[in-house]
Amino acid sequence: MEQKVEHRALLAVDIERSAGRGNVALQRIREVLWEALRESFGCAGLEWEACLRDDLGDGVRVVAPAGARKTKLIHPLVHELTARLRAHNRLAGPATRIRVRIALHAGDVCLGPAGEVTGRPLEVLARLLDAAVARTALAEAPETVTASLLVSQHFHDETVSHGYPGIDPASFHRVALAEKEYAASAWLHLPGATAVPPEAVGPGRRTGGPPVPTLPLAAAPAPAPAPAPAAAKMINKASGHGVVYATQNGTQNIHLTGKP
Repeated sequence: MEQKVEHRALLAVDIERSAGRGNVALQRIREVLWEALRESFGCAGLEWEACLRDDLGDGVRVVAPAGARKTKLIHPLVHELTARLRAHNRLAGPATRIRVRIALHAGDVCLGPAGEVTGRPLEVLARLLDAAVARTALAEAPETVTASLLVSQHFHDETVSHGYPGIDPASFHRVALAEKEYAASAWLHLPGATAVPPEAVGPGRRTGGPPVPTLPLAAAPAPAPAPAPAAAKMINKASGHGVVYATQNGTQNIHLTGKP
């Protein structure tokens, strides 16, 4: 059976620092994540059972149903997911607290007869999910921040930039990615954070805008020496019958014009 090619929205989630917790804790946080995702998709009006889902071990990859509105994957889905993780963390011990990295992309994927999904968009999604900039931003964020969200430039252009209800474009910050063979711009968002750490944006960039070129500073030219002041000349009458000629810092000469 020939594969179908369809444009789909893609979401991937990975649990921060899942390694080393032991099997019991890992199983618990996996259950919490899957349940939080299922509930969040329902709140966003996206049918969970209609999604194509892949278990990544310590995360999940989701291919949204055909025709799903991409904006819903940001709002209300991300809001609902992060709120549920915060509620879980308030009562959880250190071994079962959850923070996640979320990646969003969209593109034409190949759908196989058994529900398998392949294509370049999935590779881009994986690079977004593993991006160092998202890892750093989440690691440096307060513990109350339960997720970092990184969306591709394509996804940003079609969803975030328009300012749809519930999505604030000013809270997304443009970053540069260079992950394996993938190099591109993406947009970082920390749900519930007041600001993105400057380290996440990187030198030579401003938040919310294109890269700012970093140019070497030219050495300032040495000031030209001030011209020597012209000698000021004074002519005064001297006592008696002479005239005094003097410069400001020169020699004074007296010429007598008559007898004493």
